[in-house]
Order: sequence, then structure tokens, then C-alpha cells
Amino acid sequence: MGLSLKSQSAAITVLVADADVIACRLLASGLRRYRQLRVFECQLPVAGILRQVAQLRPDILLVATTLSDGPLSGLAVARELRRSDPEIRVVVLLENSEPGLVVEAFRSGAKGVFCRSDFEFRALCKCVASVNRGQIWANSQQLQLVMETFCEATPLRLINSEGISLLTKREEDVVRQVAEGLSNREIAGQLKLSEHTVKNYLFRIFEKLGISSRVELVMYAIASMERSLGIREQTLALSLEERPAAPRPGNGCA
Repeated sequence: MGLSLKSQSAAITVLVADADVIACRLLASGLRRYRQLRVFECQLPVAGILRQVAQLRPDILLVATTLSDGPLSGLAVARELRRSDPEIRVVVLLENSEPGLVVEAFRSGAKGVFCRSDFEFRALCKCVASVNRGQIWANSQQLQLVMETFCEATPLRLINSEGISLLTKREEDVVRQVAEGLSNREIAGQLKLSEHTVKNYLFRIFEKLGISSRVELVMYAIASMERSLGIREQTLALSLEERPAAPRPGNGCA
């Protein structure tokens, strides 16, 4: 088992939030078997969950996609915590691995997704422990779905906080191929390079980004593109706010 039996002071505090009372209690009860976890449960709507989080300060929030507020309201919790309290790590409990739902969960700020259809307590506990260590939890299929979506939504460009490119154009080409799941040999064929040259590119990329694995590289690319999308969305919102509103007939509501 990935979780050792540690003292209560070292326990990971987990808050389980689900509109389904029985499902919530069963999930919390199962997780309580692991002494490394201090587990609490909550069947409140979004506002109530946010209050519970503020009071309890859990390490991990396990939240269902559907709460009493309606479908996908669990993602609203993730978005709010991402904005107001990013230290709380969110794992979204999915009913299935529908591509749009997986992507939206990560876009909303989830650090992990766990599909109920593949449910197994030991795997869920590993998920909690991994996310608590600052890692991302997703299976390879889910990770590829997210990467493909972000690649379609925005050009792959890894930048720092000042918007300066961290990689050369050729290095970005290599990262794009890695994100698509290609091996070094396949990347060499696609980019008409030797396999040795691809390895050298990857070594320099890892060194520049301060990472050490292909999975870390993919997640770094996702985060970078997500920041780029966020900047675009904020810029668009600002331009719309600054534009004088045209008069409209009637009493329309906001």
C-alpha cells in the first residue's frame, strides 16, 4: 500500500463533498480505514462547502461534479478555490472519463481527477497522497485528452511569468511531439532528426524548465498553455468592460 501508518499529526486532512448522502458516507467511511487520512464529509451546496473548507482547512477536497446546486456545480467549487485559496488541492470525482468533463475539471483548477467507474479505494488513496505531495493525478488517457485539447485551443508556447519564451522554436516542436505521446524514435522521424539529437533536445528542455520526466514536461506544458488562455480571457473581458455599452430597448436583465 502506498500509504504508511503515520502519526495523527502527520495525517492528510480530506473533505469529501457530494450531494448523494449515501455515496458520500460510504466514500468517507472507506477512506477512514487508512490511518494516514483524517476524513470529513459534507453534503452541502456550493456555498456551504466553501464555508466548510474555510473552517476545516483540509489538505485535499474530494468533490463530486454534481452537487445539490446542479450538474457541474462541483467544478464551480474548484474554480472558486483556485481563485481564493489555491493551497487547497482539489480532486474531482468524475462519473465517467468523458473528454470534455476531464478537460473542464483541470481547467477549473483540479489537481487530480478520479473516475467512479474505475473505483478502487487503494487507488483513490494513492491519488490523495500524490496530490498532497504536489503531483498531478490522471491516467495516461486522461492526460492525453487534456493535452490534445489545449494544443488545439492555443499554440504551444512555454513562457515565464513575464511572457518571455523559455524554449527555442525547435525545442517547442519537440515538446509538442512528446505531448502527443510519441517516442524519441517517432519524434526523430517526424522532425527529420537523429534520435541522439532528440535526446539532446530533451536534456536541454528538462534543464531549462527544471524538470526530470516526460510526464512533468506534459503537465508543465498544460499549465503554461492554461496561463496563456487565462491571460487571453482576462484581456478580452477587460476590453469588453471598457467598451461603452450600446443602448438596448426594454428592461433586459444582467
